[in-house]
Amino acid sequence: MEKKLRPNPAKRSNKPNQESNLVYQIEDKLYVNLTDRCTLACSFCPKHNGCTEVKGYELYLAQRPQVEEIIRLLGDPSRFSEIVFCGFGEPTLRLQDLLQIARYVKQNGGKTRLNTDGLGNRVHKRDITSELASCIDALSISLNAQDEATYTRHCKPSLTNSYASVLDFIEAAASVIDDVAVSAISGLEGVDIEACRKLTEARGARFKPRYLDVVG
Repeated sequence: MEKKLRPNPAKRSNKPNQESNLVYQIEDKLYVNLTDRCTLACSFCPKHNGCTEVKGYELYLAQRPQVEEIIRLLGDPSRFSEIVFCGFGEPTLRLQDLLQIARYVKQNGGKTRLNTDGLGNRVHKRDITSELASCIDALSISLNAQDEATYTRHCKPSLTNSYASVLDFIEAAASVIDDVAVSAISGLEGVDIEACRKLTEARGARFKPRYLDVVG
């Protein structure tokens, strides 16, 4: 039997009176903090190391935001270079809400990017990449490792066959979305960056290394 998806384990203990940020800006991009749930419990993720902030923004969610609330906060999305779905959890776990917000952005002149762990097909038990392609301009997918053992060690997936599912998702996404970037973290023990690059490029996507302890 598969494990249940993990809620956010972190607690807002250091700044109890600070409001959660449902959207937050970094440079000229606006980020959407859609959920606190995730299919992974990555050892390098700030929230699994007691941190609920990114770039000074409190991302702990007291409750999951409604679509209308996010849209109201976005306002005119064309003011930003991108609207990025990336927050405290995995956005594709709220797929229909994600698509609704992304369609709003596109209908109002904005550009969209989704940061994902690449397990959306595994979670929803179907290929969701064509749905994403209808309103997502760019995908950033976390591969994180060159083999299943290393992936399991660092990412601690709650679903079986997660690593193979990520590789399949990369290939499916690259066939329908022009801008698909895949990442792994340079400096993470046992991760072979060049092997990750080869796996990525063989599936038609481009590779972009990330760096340990650099977030946002």
